[in-house]
Amino acid sequence: MRLQRPNLSFAALVIASTMAFGLAGHFAADGVIRHQQAHQLNELTEVVLRRSEFAVDFAAASLDELANRDLASCAPAALQAIRLHVYQRSAIKDVRLVNPDGSVICSAYSETLEFDKGWADRRDMLPSHDKTLSLFRVEQFGGDALGVLRDVNRSSALVAIVGINAGLFDLMPAELRAHSEVILALSNGEKLGEFRLDADRPLSEPISFDRHSTRFPLHATIRLEHAVLSSWNSEAYWPALAVALGLGALFGILLARSRRMEGPVADLDRGLAAGEFKPYYQPIFDLRTGQITGCEILARWVRRDGSVVPPMNFIPLAESSGRIQVMTWQILKSALAELQGVLKADKTFKMSVNVVPKHLLSAGFVETLRRTVLAARISARQIVIEVTERDELDDLAHAATVVAELRDHGFRVAIDDVGVGHSGLSRLKGLGANTIKIDKFFVDTITVDASTTTIVEMLVALAKDFRMTVVAEGIETEEQRRALIASGVEEGQGYLVAAPLPFAKFSELVDSRRHSASAAPAGGVLVA
Repeated sequence: MRLQRPNLSFAALVIASTMAFGLAGHFAADGVIRHQQAHQLNELTEVVLRRSEFAVDFAAASLDELANRDLASCAPAALQAIRLHVYQRSAIKDVRLVNPDGSVICSAYSETLEFDKGWADRRDMLPSHDKTLSLFRVEQFGGDALGVLRDVNRSSALVAIVGINAGLFDLMPAELRAHSEVILALSNGEKLGEFRLDADRPLSEPISFDRHSTRFPLHATIRLEHAVLSSWNSEAYWPALAVALGLGALFGILLARSRRMEGPVADLDRGLAAGEFKPYYQPIFDLRTGQITGCEILARWVRRDGSVVPPMNFIPLAESSGRIQVMTWQILKSALAELQGVLKADKTFKMSVNVVPKHLLSAGFVETLRRTVLAARISARQIVIEVTERDELDDLAHAATVVAELRDHGFRVAIDDVGVGHSGLSRLKGLGANTIKIDKFFVDTITVDASTTTIVEMLVALAKDFRMTVVAEGIETEEQRRALIASGVEEGQGYLVAAPLPFAKFSELVDSRRHSASAAPAGGVLVA
């Protein structure tokens, strides 16, 4: 019996430890899953808000253009010009000239007035945060619309009637669509639009996710049933619980955590010291002709054994640990050396490099960039600095100063991930960039979702108003290419032409495209 007691104690300790860590694993896994669910739904709510902000920006830019052309008039010639302007912008249903109190003087399409069920008084219109616009609901028999008012002078103002398409809000994952609703409203509670598959069936025990615009009096809400949320994206629960049950002791957990935190950073440092981070090149091409006009540099970790580590496995850690700046300079120098012949052979060829906002705003960034490019004997006009919009620029005024300095030296600046990030397009204009890059989020659905086409057309129209060029990311099919061309996009990148390639294969692709272009008849399309 004495010999069995230590075994019993050991077994009891193991069982107690397993149960304790199993319970901790349960709460931890459940907490992580709930946090991730909330994060994803908050992001979807933010997308609804961004889409509505784009619609307001689009309307405001249209009104500014009409005012600048002195078309704020009821004269027949002015109304004809306004009708043409509205015809070219499918998102806008009408433009009206109104009195200071908001009452309508005349309309580009006077017949639309017959569909109004009511019209807001100026005192009931809601001002934007910068007081330059006023927003209000336009009640119509065919569904509500959004009125956007811009004062022209003391005696009149222009109003754009923006159609609110419920398809703009059809963004819920397939497993949640039948159990949720997406609502866009003004800050006074007036509903502008909503998407719900079964409007007659009430949601059971709904929970809400809300977002308020910091620029306009707009409010977005996603409501969904609690029961369906409890089973959505919970696949990680059992693997996480199994891992928790396998942990033997607190010391082992602390040691494993320590190694997980320190080991990858040490690996990054060793990789940087050994020069294992290499530039891969993804072609940027003319959507109509297929000609390669430039490339984007993308980081890849090529280990000594030849294995390639994808960027999602090291870029977030490089950013959080502060290694991203050293990595960026290392990859840029390698790319300039490899691509020197291509850049010198074609002075119109552009090379884009990604820079995180913190690096852009760091001390000495512009001067270091200038020295690096000059040392490679490459023209600054051929270098594009891409700043992602997913990370918020904390100091927009400082960022605009840095961008202006870059442009003064000849560099071009692009804003990446436009449409899913933090900035409205009016802020992008204030930044002073040359190019916007439409996020793959929109390219993926442009052939199946009419609302995506509307958003892309608005982005293109606003980019032209801001004198920016547009590049679409993540093009994978011929149908997407044609849809983007129809929306006014001229350049793009994606697997339709090539995945990111090491330099040798990228150089072969560029050479083969040039030979094909010289041998092809005029007007031939290489990507078809």
